[in-house]
This record gives sequence, C-alpha cells and structure tokens, in this order.
Amino acid sequence: MRHRYFILYMIAFILVIMGIRPSFAADYQQVAGLIDTRTTYSDGAYDIETLVRMAKGRGFEVLVINDHDRVVMEYGLPPFRNIVKKRVELNSINKQGAKAYLDSISKVQKKFPDMILIPGSESAAFYYWTGSYFNKNLTAHNHEKRILTIGMENPGDYERLPILHNGAGTEYTGIVLPGILLFLCSLAASIYLIKWGGFYRITGIIVAVLSVAFIADSNPFKSSPFDQYHGDQGMAPYQLLADYVNERGGLTFWNYPETKSGIRKMGPILVDTPPYPEVLEESVGYTGFASLYGDNITVTEPGNAWDRVLTAYCDGIRSRPVWGISTADFHEEGESGEKLGNFPTVFLLREKSRKGVLEALKNGKMYAYAGSYPQFVRLDEFSVASSDGINKGLSGDEIVLKESPKIRIFLSATVPFENKIKVRLIRSGELVETFEGTLPMQIDYEDKYFQPGRKIYYRMDMSGCGVVVSNPVFVKFEE
Repeated sequence: MRHRYFILYMIAFILVIMGIRPSFAADYQQVAGLIDTRTTYSDGAYDIETLVRMAKGRGFEVLVINDHDRVVMEYGLPPFRNIVKKRVELNSINKQGAKAYLDSISKVQKKFPDMILIPGSESAAFYYWTGSYFNKNLTAHNHEKRILTIGMENPGDYERLPILHNGAGTEYTGIVLPGILLFLCSLAASIYLIKWGGFYRITGIIVAVLSVAFIADSNPFKSSPFDQYHGDQGMAPYQLLADYVNERGGLTFWNYPETKSGIRKMGPILVDTPPYPEVLEESVGYTGFASLYGDNITVTEPGNAWDRVLTAYCDGIRSRPVWGISTADFHEEGESGEKLGNFPTVFLLREKSRKGVLEALKNGKMYAYAGSYPQFVRLDEFSVASSDGINKGLSGDEIVLKESPKIRIFLSATVPFENKIKVRLIRSGELVETFEGTLPMQIDYEDKYFQPGRKIYYRMDMSGCGVVVSNPVFVKFEE
C-alpha cells in the first residue's frame, strides 16, 4: 500500500514539473452541480425537464431541486384564531402533491440518465405575528429563516414535515389533549342542561356551541407543536425540523443566513427576518450551510461563526463538523441579473451517482463557487499532507500527522483571466498566509505549526475571479 501511494505521489510530482496540474486526487473526480433550484412545483419559472435541459446544456451533471414544501400564512382573530382566520397559500410541493413531485423527478431522471437529480425542499419551519392588521403594522417574523432539505425520497416525509400549516396529523394531539378533555366535559354537561328545558336548555345550547368551537379551535391535528401566536420560540422549531430530516436519512443546510431581503413590505403585511448567522452556533445536527449565495457573506471570514463551529468540533464540544455549499436560489433566468450556473457546488466523487453525491454532501467532499457563468474557477487541488506526501487529506478528511503539515493548492480557470487573484489559507480560524497571483496558480506551503495532541483544521478561499470556498481538512497531531 505504501508503494502504491509513493508511485501516485511520484506521478503527480512529475506532472507538476512538466507544468501539468493533476486532478484533485486519483480516486476522485470533480462533478459540478447546482443546489437550491425551483421549478413550477413552487415558485420557479420552468418545469423539471426544462430546468434539467438548461443545467445539462451548461455543463452541470448534478441538479438538486429544492422547491418550497409548504408556503402558507394564517392570521386569525381571538378567541377563535383557527376558525375566524385569513389563510393565504402559494404553490408548493405539498399543495400539488409530494408523490407527484417525486414521480416527476424520477420520470425526468429516466430521460436524462447521465444527469444526477436529487429531490429536496426549502422549508420555512416557523414564523410568529406581532402588531395588528387593523393598525396596519401586522408583521410576520422569521418567515424567511429557511432550511434546505436534501435527499428524502418518501412522499410521506414531506407531507409530515413538522412545519406550520403542513396538513393534518396526530403526532402533536397530546399537547392540546388536556384542553380538549376540559371542553368535552363541558359539552357533556351541556347535554344534560338541554334535556332540562327552559332557561337551562338555552344555557346548555350556548355551552355546547362554545365547547364545540373551542375544541375545533384547539387544532388537535396540527403539523407542528408550535403556532404563530405565542412569540419567538428560539431554535426549537428549526431543531425539530433538522432532527426529523436526520431521522429519515436526509440532509439539512441553513440557507442564506445573512439574507439582506428578509425585511420588507409584502402586500398588506410586513415581514421581518433579519440576518441570522447565529443559527450556525445555536443549532446542532444539521449538515451544513450556504457559504456562498447572492448576498455578501461574513460568516466564512476567519474567526467568525463557521470557524467557531469547526473549532468546537475539534475541541470535542460538537459531535460533527458542518460543511459549506453554494446555493443558487434560482427561479428564472435573468431574474435580478442571475444566470443558471452562477453558484455551482463541485462534488468530489469516487462514485458518480446519486448515492455518491449524497455521501459527498454528508462528508464535506465538495467546494463552493460564486461567479458569473460561463466563467468558472476550478479548485484542482486543496490538500494537507505529510512531508513525503503519503499521508494526505482532502476536504472533509481527517488525517494524523507527526510533523508540521504541507499544504498544496491548485487553481485554474475555464475562461482566460489575467487579473490577479487572492488566496487565503486559514488554520482553525486564524489567517495563516495570503497569496496573490494569476490563474492558473500553484501554491505549495509548509506550515511550521505543530502541537502534539491538538486537533486543528485548514481551509482556504479565493477571491478576484469570483469566489471559491473550500471545506476543511482536519489534522490531529501526534508525537
């Protein structure tokens, strides 16, 4: 085995001498994909087949479809908020039918066997009201705080998502059962009063009507243990969603945590979702987050939220790391100046299949890019290795070293680009070194850092020709 790795290393070394940059690793192939795309199953402009044709025509081989699973807002008047209410529902997976959605993806997959299509959704797990419609200050808070689900393939998993207004279920009936039993007792008492006649009958009828109304208003078959009338519930609704998806083998990613469009007027109401980068630290069990999308990002800056989460993993405080992806939030070509292909995620695959892509997402085998299609910067290699190159880790890997590590970075462009780019190497939240140059660019750097018993990580980013954000490589130092 050692001879095998030595031969691979020598081949790579010779290719570098000849000016040929080897692929990321002999065992992996890079496959470009798009995450967070919409179709006509929710608020997208194109049906699934048209979207797939567009992606395939632009060189992408993976398409993750994240239509909205349920888009509903309800506002009711007390004391019967669930009866005297205004409900607005837009197109979504569950409105059209989760089975039809998944069947449509499967049907298109058969037409395009060389594409990898993965179903998912975008969830608005919770929101809450303040203000009043009559005072013209009715405000829905946190409705734009979104989570992407990826990989669930059972229609029932979408139909039973623990989000507000997602159909009827019995899982949370026990929460309102004490109140229902109280009103059932009052309903039983009203029957006796009705039998007595006269004044008692009138009283019994009033009590019966009110009891039935309160039972109906208690909403015993709701889809979430929360409602929109009792204020902010912190991380609880979102943690419930992440845990639910995990239990069903799916993946969850926080979407656009620094959104700049979450505070605005929407028809007769206001929506108020300020940027929410704190969720990266306040929630657990999720797979990752949008490290690149249409807004300016700060959580990936050295020492910020992402680094604090990764450091907590290295210190044993968290059970697993979280990964960065690029999310397209794509609805229509030309909308807000966007093109399909501006925000690709590139997967490092041993097996080019749906299973391989999901494994890559789960294990950090990908990097994110944001640019202007058709320009694309390829991260040909980002690795951390021992001095002999035999013990080598790529994004998502954890390696053990008995010496200071060597970092290798290769970058190239699909379209010639002459201006300078800037590459930053980050070690456990600390900016180690900044490199400047032109594409294609090769970096070999030995970090003198070595602390036996310590677990750290390295990651990199690039700016100047779009933006590249890698996922971390973890290193455990031993004597």
